Amino acid sequence: MAEHPGEVAVTIVDERLAQEAAPLVGRLVEEQVASKLTAGDPTLWGPAAESEAAIRLSWTTLAETSRPLLAEIDALRAELRADGVDRVVLAGMGGSSLAPEVITATAGVPLVVLDTTDPGQVADALAGELSRTVLVVSSKSGSTVETDSHRRLFAAAFAAEGIDAAARIVVVTDPGSPLERLATEAGYRRVFQADPDVGGRYSALTAFGLVPAGLAGADVAALLDEAAAAAAVLSQDSTENPGLRLAAALGAAHATGAEKVVLADTGSGIKGFGDWAEQLVAESTGKEGTGLLPVVVENPDAPGFADAGDDATAVAIGPAGGGAQVSTAGTLGGLILLWEYATAVAGRLLGINPFDQPDVEAAKKAARALLDSPGGDEAAPAFVVGPVEVHPSEGLLHSGIDSLAGALHSLLAAAPAAGYLSVQVYLDRLDDASAVLLRPELARRSGLQTTFGWGPRFLHSTGQYHKGGHQNGVFLQVTGGAEEDLQVPDRPYTLGVLQHAQALGDGQVLIDHGRPLLRLHFTDRAAGLARLVEAIAEVTEVTR
Repeated sequence: MAEHPGEVAVTIVDERLAQEAAPLVGRLVEEQVASKLTAGDPTLWGPAAESEAAIRLSWTTLAETSRPLLAEIDALRAELRADGVDRVVLAGMGGSSLAPEVITATAGVPLVVLDTTDPGQVADALAGELSRTVLVVSSKSGSTVETDSHRRLFAAAFAAEGIDAAARIVVVTDPGSPLERLATEAGYRRVFQADPDVGGRYSALTAFGLVPAGLAGADVAALLDEAAAAAAVLSQDSTENPGLRLAAALGAAHATGAEKVVLADTGSGIKGFGDWAEQLVAESTGKEGTGLLPVVVENPDAPGFADAGDDATAVAIGPAGGGAQVSTAGTLGGLILLWEYATAVAGRLLGINPFDQPDVEAAKKAARALLDSPGGDEAAPAFVVGPVEVHPSEGLLHSGIDSLAGALHSLLAAAPAAGYLSVQVYLDRLDDASAVLLRPELARRSGLQTTFGWGPRFLHSTGQYHKGGHQNGVFLQVTGGAEEDLQVPDRPYTLGVLQHAQALGDGQVLIDHGRPLLRLHFTDRAAGLARLVEAIAEVTEVTR
């Protein structure tokens, strides 16, 4: 298939995959899927999905409908700058944080992103210059526990500094949400109503993406221009439509057993795009025992990309090369819309509803139950190795295993040949950033496609897939004690207690799904990470 010359391009490098995708593209064109999707046709995913799809398709025209926001964002930014406020902190999770982070990182403008309950990371954000700070509180539902905790902590910190908290808090939420009502009653600086007919993971070009990024200084008008140029191509019922071609490639690959999508940047100039696409693809497709699992790797030379194997498709973000089977290239605004179109269409090919997230609530309920009885019945570790407490799921470890390397080997050996390993780290993603090295090292040792997620942020992205997608994952969960904790104002828990409850709650849901899980708790984070790295090097080869 030839590369499209427009703002976005999809090249199917692998000749066999191109041949398998071609008839799917033809069928999608014949069924007028692109134009129907752009027109908001909710019947594309079948009767069961129709009611949800009917209120989730406004994202296809956001390149135009979001333009009135631009003047409002510019005016507020000018007001804040006039008041000496130029430090933007974003409190948001999932779709409310990932898009602004990519937009600002690519633009090279500073944005402090709080998508964590780690007390150390939140404390660092609170320790910034509050006299120069505006807090953007973003929550579609208006009841996100992490975001509400951040709001409470910052409001108290502003007040302690003699700063009018209401003048320093900006809200982005859906009309009629609890957060909108609270913000109005409290007299917060500004409330931006987002389009309620756009789901969180498709919200990059709504107020959720544009407001924090625009206030931070990114050129969000140019972003919409890029998306508009791509929309002209993505809405066409044509075999050259890059969105249809990407969807067909992913669908054809999945049909032959490639249920994972390995994403590597090959020189796109865009920073962190894989993390945004990960949430979009995993939460949209990972349900009903099927789906596409995104695996974001460090670069094209990282384990799992060029050697993707039969169970995965290597997709480049940027030019083709580095062993990619498919490449997706273009501007940031164009790529956002491309992947949204392709993911929605892939959902049609997989026979699922790409707009619901039926398994996300389970982990939240489990965490809430633990918060209601803090310090209750947490099991003692199976054994302790220095600063590492080892907590295996029942039946994971055979008798006699008393080493960290042995426990890791047992976990990796529990995965089937076409399974995957998920590394889930509930630590500070700034101070404990070296934890990202765990992914490539474990991928090399295990031979498995290996994902990495910071908790609880991944609960709002791949968390849906882990419970609803292909049930062949094994899970390494890392938790750690906090040197200092933060009490959440007017709530009966600290951030540390909340973070721990989220880890244990999600872990219990995974175990209830019959998935092998190994939780390692660090009583000393730095020492625990160092010991874990040593243990990974000691893991013997896993055969399947």
